[in-house]
Amino acid sequence: MEKTVEQKLQALWNLQTIHTQIDKIHQVRGELPIEVADLEDEVAGLETRIEKIRTELDSLEDTIVNRKNQIKDAQAAIKKYETQLGDVKNNREYDAITKEVEIQGLEIQVQEKKIRELEYEITTKTSKYEKAQADIEERKKDLAVKKEELANITGETEKEEQNLLAKAEKAEKKIEERLLIAYQRLRKNAKNGLAVVTIDRDSCSGCFNQIPPQRQLDIRQRKKIIVCEHCGRILVDEEFTHESTNA
Repeated sequence: MEKTVEQKLQALWNLQTIHTQIDKIHQVRGELPIEVADLEDEVAGLETRIEKIRTELDSLEDTIVNRKNQIKDAQAAIKKYETQLGDVKNNREYDAITKEVEIQGLEIQVQEKKIRELEYEITTKTSKYEKAQADIEERKKDLAVKKEELANITGETEKEEQNLLAKAEKAEKKIEERLLIAYQRLRKNAKNGLAVVTIDRDSCSGCFNQIPPQRQLDIRQRKKIIVCEHCGRILVDEEFTHESTNA
């Protein structure tokens, strides 16, 4: 059986009333859910940063070990060449061995310079690592506090919200799909979540723009669905606020 326009409007108003109650619960939570999500993202970012710095530090330390080993190899080569100097038979051999000793000496200087640069980089990255560690500890403390606040508030309202969500689901089934889609779109676009509003002091209670007398009369007759010319919200007369929602 086709519902009357009044019944359709009543069903829409019932759903809006339930959603408004849910919105009030969310308002009590305020910005806490967003703050918790932001802190979780920040902690995750810091964890990634710390892991990256730790990997870089390990790599730098490995490089230093490798360069120290190259110095040891060069020092061993120098000892070998110096031993060979005692057995040279001519100037050509002497010059060749002396040249090798010089090359190995230069290699040691190069590696020592690189090690100093790496040690400076390690010092810099260690400072960043320690700062990130301190930051993440602070953020984790903040996150724990915010989570506890949110859990307390959610715990107080969770049962009520679940009941209202069940009522909303039931109320949605009483509304034809076309109207429900329009309602959901209006609700999504409205800052205060109001898709269905009443006349208040001759004005739309959603955007507060004046409603012409003839349009107010049409709304009160409940013969057709009328939307606000300014904000597009569905308008119902003020008597709806006094009638049972039957949700």
